[in-house]
Amino acid sequence: MTIWVIVTTALLACGPTPMKHVRLAPLIALVLLALAPTARATPEHPWVTQNPRLDKYAWFSNLKSGDQVESPFLVRFGLTGIGIAAVKHPVTGTGHHHLLVDRALPLDFTEPLPFNDQYIHFGKGQMEAVLDLPEGEHTLRLVFADHKHIPNFVYSEALRIRVVGKSGKSAESLRQAGISILAPGNNARLQAPFAVVLHAAGHNVSHTDITEPNTGHFRIRLTPAKGEPVSIALTDGATELWLQPPAGDYTVQTELVSNAEPDTVMAASEGVRFKVMPR
Repeated sequence: MTIWVIVTTALLACGPTPMKHVRLAPLIALVLLALAPTARATPEHPWVTQNPRLDKYAWFSNLKSGDQVESPFLVRFGLTGIGIAAVKHPVTGTGHHHLLVDRALPLDFTEPLPFNDQYIHFGKGQMEAVLDLPEGEHTLRLVFADHKHIPNFVYSEALRIRVVGKSGKSAESLRQAGISILAPGNNARLQAPFAVVLHAAGHNVSHTDITEPNTGHFRIRLTPAKGEPVSIALTDGATELWLQPPAGDYTVQTELVSNAEPDTVMAASEGVRFKVMPR
């Protein structure tokens, strides 16, 4: 396969046309970087598998285009195919979120993102933010970038929302610490493979190479109705894990484990019950 076939295939897989936003000169290197395997520190387990699409992208887990909101409001970040690391020092195959407010994708993906009110950085490993925007139409977009704030071709689709007024709530009242399982839903009936999607509020998530205060990594406990519990640590800073366990009934719970003190559980979620159906 020639490099042009690889590039074309990669661009098609990237989703909404990035070509008009990105200069052509560095494109090949950037696409090949995006296609390179993400460095994973998560231990192998027979039930762990890859995302069938092998894609990498950011997304919003609590909002969708067309939503109307009152300000201030909470924005939660989702991530597929790559792990989070705070910017303390470089960690291969990771990055951190940036929220672009009323801005298009950057023109040059080889330049670091600026620091201002329209390019909000989450270099500690945060997974959410509270925004207070004026009334009217707004566009939000997530761009993932490395420790130098250089985008790594992982980003979200544009989210278009309308702010319709003030909620009367304080920003602090919207910031409630805890961790949760976004998927699967309670009592879901699934076929493998499927994703377990995790979220942290008020805590920072990072690859275990980063040992800053209030920073941890997810660990899931998967308990079958018959058999021994399985514990899987997402030490690479991932917030999503794909599984293919045998058919049966399960309960899954997640914990956020401190990177600085590996024996310390910083937070734990409620358990979620689900059934894996025979194929």
